[in-house]
Amino acid sequence: MKKKYSTLFTVLQFAMILMFALFLRMFVLTPVEVVGISMEPTYHESDRLWQSSLVSPKRFDIATFPSPRDGKRIVKRIVGMPGDTLRMENDQLYINDKKYDEPYLAEFKKALTDGMPLTTDFTLENSAAGPARVVPDGKYFVLGDNRRKADDSRYFGFVDEEDIVGIVYFRYYPLNKIGVQ
Repeated sequence: MKKKYSTLFTVLQFAMILMFALFLRMFVLTPVEVVGISMEPTYHESDRLWQSSLVSPKRFDIATFPSPRDGKRIVKRIVGMPGDTLRMENDQLYINDKKYDEPYLAEFKKALTDGMPLTTDFTLENSAAGPARVVPDGKYFVLGDNRRKADDSRYFGFVDEEDIVGIVYFRYYPLNKIGVQ
């Protein structure tokens, strides 16, 4: 009788461990691979990241979601939150008419030698998100960090909140860049 309960207890323990591991894999340690150059210099082709779907998106978080073009998971920076107005003037981001620094682009901007801005001027109205003047409820405006090469909300419009798969919080490859993001 004791052996029967011991075996049952072991099976229950194993099931609990398995369920916990699946929970971690699905919601906390979900791996993502960067494809393309749209997030350079922050992330490069084949960087490996972990994301969590348990975190609510905040401004300047890096989110993953299916591309409106082909459904493949892509990585972009959330710039516009619901209710925001956005514009870019002379390579300066304005959110709700307030200047915002983008320190993650400073090194990239400094390396430009052609005299052209990293980000061309835009407003919500003259982007693919137009004719909206503000980011609607339940939607986000995203930009790639490599603004000259990024396919982002300027070209495909807003991203629905329910389409956001997760928020990136850790890079685990390449090993020389490992760390919390």
